[in-house]
Amino acid sequence: MLRSGYSSEAVMRELSARHFADSFDSTVEKQLVQSGADQSLIDALRSGTYKLSPSEMAATKEKLADKEQREVLAAEQSRASGPPQQSAPAPALVGASGMTYLLLKGDLVYWHQGTLSHFDDEGLENKKLYLFFFSANWSPQARKFTPQLVEYYNRIAPQHPEFEVIFFSADRSPFGMETYMGQANMPWPAVDYEKLGSKAAIQNNFVRGLPCLILVDGSGKILSNSYGTERNLGPETVLADLDKIFSGKSESAVAQRP
Repeated sequence: MLRSGYSSEAVMRELSARHFADSFDSTVEKQLVQSGADQSLIDALRSGTYKLSPSEMAATKEKLADKEQREVLAAEQSRASGPPQQSAPAPALVGASGMTYLLLKGDLVYWHQGTLSHFDDEGLENKKLYLFFFSANWSPQARKFTPQLVEYYNRIAPQHPEFEVIFFSADRSPFGMETYMGQANMPWPAVDYEKLGSKAAIQNNFVRGLPCLILVDGSGKILSNSYGTERNLGPETVLADLDKIFSGKSESAVAQRP
């Protein structure tokens, strides 16, 4: 049914991504031809004999998302591998007092009345703790964790005005980011998708998988990170460290873990 070089997984990817199973027209046919599908596949789609049910479509999307996440993690682990790291002071993202705010200033949006709008960041200038949230809608693990973080934020943020969450999207398009924020009803601001490139060094140097939380102070000093130098600690570990700070322990009591 498929010509050489066009796997059944590729067909499933096209079906799940573009909803070919829901409709078939000349535009869809042109896209399939450009993708490398042969006439027998196009005829099958046109006749409806090659069609996915809603449950099969959902299962396919989940399978592809899991595969993509494994590929991302493998690539990140490979990039991060190297000689054992020596003990060192906690790294910094930027390094000077007030610089975390300047890193974000003018580049934030938030979910408001069904769309993304510019976020007035003036109130961030006096924040002492910033929780950077790296995530993506395509990651099942990230989607599973997001409601937990939303619940935590809604419970904690009103009691701690010195604290804010900032979302850094790893979605593949602005639409993917907007869909994710809307579906999750994220109550915190996010870096505008078009401005993520200027913050890429943060993700490249400190993020090894999704979801990832990085807790920093106003100067950019990292107080806690989901990923230690040797293993995945999990985002829950960062929330536990944040609770320690809120309970009255000094920031220095939250040690960098191996």
